[in-house]
Amino acid sequence: MGSWSAINLVASREVSVRLKSKAYRISTLVLLILIVGFTVVMKLISGSTSTTTIGYVGPAKALAVSWQAGAKAIGKDLTLTEVPDDAAGRKQVGDGALDALLTVKDGASSSGSPQDSFQVVVKQDADPTLRNTLNEVIKRYALDQQILSLGGDPVRIESEVATAAVDVVPLEKPHEYDPQQLALGIIAGILIYLSLMLNGQAVAQGVVEEKTSRVVELLLSAIRPWQLMAGKVLGIGAVGLLQMALVGVVGVVAGRLTGVLTISISAAAGTVIWLIVWYLLGFLMYSIVFAALGALVSRQEDVGGVVTPALMFVIVGYVIGISVLPSDPGSPLVEVLSLIPMFAPTLMPMRLGIGGVPVWEAVLSVALVMALIPALIWLSGRIYRNAVLRSGARVRLRDALRAA
Repeated sequence: MGSWSAINLVASREVSVRLKSKAYRISTLVLLILIVGFTVVMKLISGSTSTTTIGYVGPAKALAVSWQAGAKAIGKDLTLTEVPDDAAGRKQVGDGALDALLTVKDGASSSGSPQDSFQVVVKQDADPTLRNTLNEVIKRYALDQQILSLGGDPVRIESEVATAAVDVVPLEKPHEYDPQQLALGIIAGILIYLSLMLNGQAVAQGVVEEKTSRVVELLLSAIRPWQLMAGKVLGIGAVGLLQMALVGVVGVVAGRLTGVLTISISAAAGTVIWLIVWYLLGFLMYSIVFAALGALVSRQEDVGGVVTPALMFVIVGYVIGISVLPSDPGSPLVEVLSLIPMFAPTLMPMRLGIGGVPVWEAVLSVALVMALIPALIWLSGRIYRNAVLRSGARVRLRDALRAA
């Protein structure tokens, strides 16, 4: 039997077994439900507007309008409603018809300071953001009052202050990060992380299962160890690729249908393509290592311990990506780590989904991973060949490397 025929035979068996597996079908269904559910939740969140209704008594109208403008600048929607008097406004606040009432304090004089002239009545507590916005409005009002008392023009002074700014001249045009692309990049990284954790460990578990049942002895009587390892990796990888492609396409379609995803089809398709590319590179790189590490043990309960050191690179890259990129998409730390092959499968697809990655960085990252894979194949093949037929106690890595 030729090499490719042997590899294809093993890979076909793995594909057939995995596709018929109830665990695979359930995990795929769960991922599809999660991705569709996420788009529906985002649609509900984006479609719901948190409008705050503010009542005001006549003399407080100017301040209420300024409050509304200040709140709008920070993304808060205020609806203003004039009430006939303070008592009616307080009653509406108590009934829940108004979220707050902006009114004039009893006995306040027109010459008094703003904090002595106005007050906000709420049922229990005021929104901290809106309260801070009103405080800023009050400060501007106090400043205007002082300017008027000195014979100045508050409108002219505010105009001069508003237009005063330093002129920034960038040497390079900064990249503007789209929130939707940021979300797509993070989701792509999460999917790759989950796939590497599930499918990567499945390779190690499959090796141990064949080793424990002695099936591997029968297989190696007909084919070579590296052919068995390669076929197992390619078979499980193909099934994982189908899962990732299905989840990616369904996620993009669901996002477009619900209106949550409004970026261009080409940008969304580019993220899915990079997701597939980096899944293939990451899975190939890690799965051959997992196969070798799985050959070192003979019990399923020992798989977790032996593959943990390799999994830590996946976990660390994922944790850094989801914790740093949302707040700092251009993080130099993530930029450097995304070029290192061990972290690239989780970090680089996140950066590519977000956008703004120089072409040379994307090419270099792919090239470094592809350059590392042949070395890993040789090293893992040696470990696998020397350890897969040794049952019983755990084989030490040093012994597997130097065994004949």
